[in-house]
Amino acid sequence: MSGGRVSPVGVRTVGPRPSGGRDRAASARPALVRPAPAVRPARRVRQHQRGPVPEQFVRQHRPSPTPTHHGSPQLNAAPADQIRLLEVQSLDTRLTQLAHRRKNLPEHEEVQRLETDLTQLRDLLVAAQTEESDTGREQTKAEQDVDQVRQRAARNQQRLDSGAVSNPKDLESLQSEIASLAKRQGDLEDVVLEVMERRESAQQRAAELGERVDSVTAKLDEVTARRDATLAEIDASVTETRAERESLAEGVPGDLLKLYDRIREREGGVGAAKLFQRRCEGCRLELNITELNEVRDAPSDAVVRCENCRRILVRTQDSGL
Repeated sequence: MSGGRVSPVGVRTVGPRPSGGRDRAASARPALVRPAPAVRPARRVRQHQRGPVPEQFVRQHRPSPTPTHHGSPQLNAAPADQIRLLEVQSLDTRLTQLAHRRKNLPEHEEVQRLETDLTQLRDLLVAAQTEESDTGREQTKAEQDVDQVRQRAARNQQRLDSGAVSNPKDLESLQSEIASLAKRQGDLEDVVLEVMERRESAQQRAAELGERVDSVTAKLDEVTARRDATLAEIDASVTETRAERESLAEGVPGDLLKLYDRIREREGGVGAAKLFQRRCEGCRLELNITELNEVRDAPSDAVVRCENCRRILVRTQDSGL
């Protein structure tokens, strides 16, 4: 079979035979053929037997309540319950006002001032009475000294007048003693007068202080009675308001009331506020257009909160929505 050659794959080709040995060797080398990829057998899908789903799986995959834009679950309450919550807030505000009035009654300060004045006056009165007592004893002692000197001078004068002393030297000594006793008596009488003046001053001061003590005591009794009457009136109002508050709070859902109490404790006694003319009555700030749209689009039973103070915001016909 001249004039042709066999290709490596066994197909005869027509053409001149190659001249070089390298070409002959290359042409004689068989071509590499990649094997086709093996086809994997289809994996058998294991069908699970249908049955009840475990409760743990249900709890883990149960959808959570729809959160608000602040991440807390959305709380819902009927509009009437929200209005009732505003009434509860009004009563709580009333209780806060009564407690503030009870604590800051002007009679409290007046009673304290009068009690302080009365204590000081009583101390001064005791001091004046003590001085009066001391000067009384001092006066008695001084008067006794004067009497002793006077009696001795009288005896010496009687001896001198009776002529019982005839010796000139004794007579001179007796006359000198009488003169000395007279001077001594005058000095003691001056002491008595000075003590009497101090005693009279102490008596007068004690009398004046006694009158002032009586006057302040009467004024204190009057103010105390007025204060006690006002306190009794406030306490009666507190009792009545608390009873009304408890009765009204029974109609508010528990979760809403719990949220309200928590906010009220944190925000200085105000947990719910009315949205009035697009303004929160809690923080007195007006809502912007975005916040108003969110409140307007919220369902009527959705419990919305102020973006600024985070108080419960209750919508009414006057909200301006």
